[in-house]
Amino acid sequence: MEKYDYSELGLKAGLEIHQQLDSKEKLFCRCPTLIRDVRDSDFEFFRYLRATESEMGEKDRAAVEQTKIRRKYIYKAYDTTCLVENDEEPPRELNKEALEISLGIAKLFNMKPVDQMHVMRKIVVDGSNTSGFQRTAFLASNGYIETSEGRCGIDSLCVEEEAAQKIEEIGDSIIYSLDRLGIPLVEIATAPDIKSPRHAREVAEQIGMFLRSTGKVKRGLGTIRQDVNISIADGARVEIKGVQALDLIEDIVRREVERQLNLLFIRQELMERKAFVCEEIYDVTGLFMDTKSRVLQKGVKKGTILAALLRKFEGLVGKEVQPGRRLGTEFSDRAKTAGVGGIFHTDELPNYGITEKEVQAVRDAIGAHPEDAVIMVADEPEKARLAIEAVIARAKEAIKGVPEETRRALPDGNTAYMRPLPGAARMYPETDVPQIEISQEYFDSIETPELLTERAKRFISENGLNKELAEKIAYSKYLPLFENLIGTYRKDVNVNSTLIARTLVGIVPEIRRNGVDTENLTDEHFKGLFAAISNQEIAKEAIQDLLTALAKEPELSVPEAISKLGLSAFDPQEVENFIKKTVRERGDFIREKGPAALGPLMGIVMKEYRGAVDGKILSQMLKKELDNFINQV
Repeated sequence: MEKYDYSELGLKAGLEIHQQLDSKEKLFCRCPTLIRDVRDSDFEFFRYLRATESEMGEKDRAAVEQTKIRRKYIYKAYDTTCLVENDEEPPRELNKEALEISLGIAKLFNMKPVDQMHVMRKIVVDGSNTSGFQRTAFLASNGYIETSEGRCGIDSLCVEEEAAQKIEEIGDSIIYSLDRLGIPLVEIATAPDIKSPRHAREVAEQIGMFLRSTGKVKRGLGTIRQDVNISIADGARVEIKGVQALDLIEDIVRREVERQLNLLFIRQELMERKAFVCEEIYDVTGLFMDTKSRVLQKGVKKGTILAALLRKFEGLVGKEVQPGRRLGTEFSDRAKTAGVGGIFHTDELPNYGITEKEVQAVRDAIGAHPEDAVIMVADEPEKARLAIEAVIARAKEAIKGVPEETRRALPDGNTAYMRPLPGAARMYPETDVPQIEISQEYFDSIETPELLTERAKRFISENGLNKELAEKIAYSKYLPLFENLIGTYRKDVNVNSTLIARTLVGIVPEIRRNGVDTENLTDEHFKGLFAAISNQEIAKEAIQDLLTALAKEPELSVPEAISKLGLSAFDPQEVENFIKKTVRERGDFIREKGPAALGPLMGIVMKEYRGAVDGKILSQMLKKELDNFINQV
């Protein structure tokens, strides 16, 4: 049961889905869309980025904040990346395959494409693009999907280049890998029609299903990301980026609503107290020259300890706004954008080795009263100054209410500050890529993909799968392989659709649960497996053992693995002789049990021939021999 009535709170929420496309080449060069091991990098270089002005002569506020600290961005390049990723060569024409996949997606969402597509530059100076901007193109709008809460609008679909992947941070340097940079993706933005956390998940699931229905999107961790835009009445629009798991979306929405409600409560309390923030920054380094606190000793050694005075904030800096996160945490997030490790505030002191006497000395030095809060930052002088200025700015926003900002999703469902919301100054035209004409005739020629829900129904009606198995295979990454195999074995008496589906979505996960890396299994392994069953070279009972062997030694061919496991084709006469011998040797048991002896005897026979002979064949042969023996008795 939901904690809040979201309609009464005036919840407005929308999603932005970023999905990588499974095209052969990148969006603006002909490099392959391969993800590489960073250890394979054979070249690296670095950049320093700065905020640039838009055509209107303005700098984007998010870009300005991100360049306050001079960071060194190091890029790992590969033999599968080129000068376009390095930003040392102009982009090529936009990838036509990616464009046509995107138009197919637009059709699924009932969208109308633009007549003429123009590529734009979106300023991004966090280092994730070597150029300092991301190339994006608005392609379609005015779409919708049907949900349990009514129609949800799909406002826009853009084609974009994926950003570089962050590898690690070392001090003021950030290392990126260029293998991911330039992979085509679509950005799908919904209207603010989402009514609740559960509705947000439903919309995300349905959009994800539509995208996978194309068969042309990449699968796996990091290939799809959800951003959520959320606001409530009297709150503000907040963009939460990087929700990786669908399971998190509901928690993200709930906790952002909770955060905004708590910030509004804090605002009300601050207004009633007539609280305000002092502009002056106080240098209190001298008060801690002999401190026993190790963290402040480091601050003194680095250069300075600065303080800010928040009048009548006492007790509210420590007020929880999300589970485990307080207003002070929000202050700390802002301070960290300057490169410091965090802040200290009087709602949590004495602590960290800082004594009550030292806290009182700071209060006395800057004229703080008991109802006031004090914030301190310890670091290099420039970093400390930028950090305390950021805290002062955030404290002022607390008096106004909820600030508009971009936040990042945390694994526990909470969020943390990233940067201000970007503005219109973020975008300007890309002059190196020609415009693309999209006629109605061209759009009509794009095939509309079949939805996975419809494929599941078809697998039930045409291939005889049960509902559970049909849905599992339809949503599985093995769907293309399944459709290929059922076409090959449509009339085969030894290999049917159910066997293929159960192997792919039943046996393979079971092998994975046993600790075997099934990612080593290729389409060729599966094709060889079912060919061997079709030709009666092995029995279906051998599937798990054979796939396990192939996953452990993927360099083996199917015939080599069959030979290594001793699963060669059976001699019917040899099997018949073994069954006759088994029956004769257990004559007394059969006389006692009669036909009920079939089960125990079957266990003996299966142990001998499991994987080499189909269990159904063995059962028929054994029953025939057992009946003959009983009739003779």
